Amino acid sequence: MTTGSRGRGPDTPPRQPDRGTQGRAGDAQVSLLSGVCLIVGTMIGSGIFISPKAVLLNTGAVGPCLLVWAACGLLSTLGALCYAELGTMITKSGGEYPYLMEGFGPIVAYLYSWTTAIVLKPSSFAIITLSFARYASTPFYPGCTPPVIVTKFLAVACIMLITLVNCASVRLASFVQNVFTVAKLMIIVGIVAAGIVMLAQGHTKNFSNAFEGGLTSFGTIGLAFYNGLWAYDGWNQLNFITEELKDPYRNLPLAILIGIPLVSVCYVLVNVSYFTVMTATEVLQSPAVAVTFGDRVFYPLSWIVPLFVVLSTFGSANGSCFTAGRLTYVAGREGHMLKILSYISVRRYTPTPALIFNGLLAIIYSIPADIEILINYFSFAQWAFYGLTALALIVMRFTRKDLPRPVRIPIVFAGLMVLISCYLVLAPIIDKPEVEYLYCTIFIFSGLVLYYPFVYRKVRWVNKLISKFFLVVLPVWASLCT
Repeated sequence: MTTGSRGRGPDTPPRQPDRGTQGRAGDAQVSLLSGVCLIVGTMIGSGIFISPKAVLLNTGAVGPCLLVWAACGLLSTLGALCYAELGTMITKSGGEYPYLMEGFGPIVAYLYSWTTAIVLKPSSFAIITLSFARYASTPFYPGCTPPVIVTKFLAVACIMLITLVNCASVRLASFVQNVFTVAKLMIIVGIVAAGIVMLAQGHTKNFSNAFEGGLTSFGTIGLAFYNGLWAYDGWNQLNFITEELKDPYRNLPLAILIGIPLVSVCYVLVNVSYFTVMTATEVLQSPAVAVTFGDRVFYPLSWIVPLFVVLSTFGSANGSCFTAGRLTYVAGREGHMLKILSYISVRRYTPTPALIFNGLLAIIYSIPADIEILINYFSFAQWAFYGLTALALIVMRFTRKDLPRPVRIPIVFAGLMVLISCYLVLAPIIDKPEVEYLYCTIFIFSGLVLYYPFVYRKVRWVNKLISKFFLVVLPVWASLCT
């Protein structure tokens, strides 16, 4: 390993053996099209094929369910507009990390990187690959649930393959993302088109008295938003790779304004399509809503639905892995993670140690994971940081007036984002307190125990020990990528 100075290194590191260096990953290889595909491809993953059941369960009726899906799209757009201003004002990779660093200082930024790099990103990666495994194995076990050992094995294999692709090349990872985004849009268009045909044929029974029996509990609506927003999660993914985006001042806000409304329209129309052939009870009873829809509408070609869902979840997992490594890499560059995690491959411009680290944690989380519990755990912590990031935007309007703002949104948007985030964090806890929320909070603040010795005091032996591990792993990984 060779290292550079702390902070951003040269944009073009010298050619030398593939052992790694600190510097700038990617070297501006992500175009507008790839940026849109990253947003769309990461957002449209397993959520639209899993979350409809959970959203319906917590709303109680078709009408409120569709309203929650539409509201989630508006909320995602609101948050993305806040991130567009932040991303063009502070053009650093790492998602929320540099914004929290600038707005609140190193401790808050460290707690974010600690929570996200150790739990949120790898658990999200695990959730998506478990969904991939579930859909990939279902056709081989008709009429019954696939064995757990099979889905776990497939999920681990998927994690390893995607990590390998992302370590090999930024361009290869972007190409994979673009191809699988096209595939998932094809199945979305197919489901929507079939739904329109069913509506034209008069299948509108499930939309009569659509609000009858709807739930209005303070907490259940919050849980419905949790699961809906899980399907929309990914609207902030482009902010994780700002340094690798070509012309970020133009392409970051443009990709957001193209990608998120497109996904929002698709999601609402897909849910309308589901309800043209399934009652609310049938949706709740279905083990895989999209597959059930395909069996009823596309037979004898119903096999194309699970096939394209598998492609969709694989593409979403690739996007999650692509961005996750950048956060860990940037945190390592700033001294908030192990120094070895801030290294990049000088031949491939990929943050290989950070990607391997994320993949290893995802494998660990995929072994005992329950998808629904992971979604709630992920959403609780993530929306706390979304709210803090929007608050950082407000704070910097007063404390950092000197920063250029190519995109400037009305401050009321950021204020609404803060209020909604507070609701999404507090509502389920107030309505139905559960020990998982306490565990999450304890974990977030437990990072402070490590902050003083390993970040503030910079204990050396930990870095040396982990560096030796990666010095063994990286040559093996490099030979696989060759």
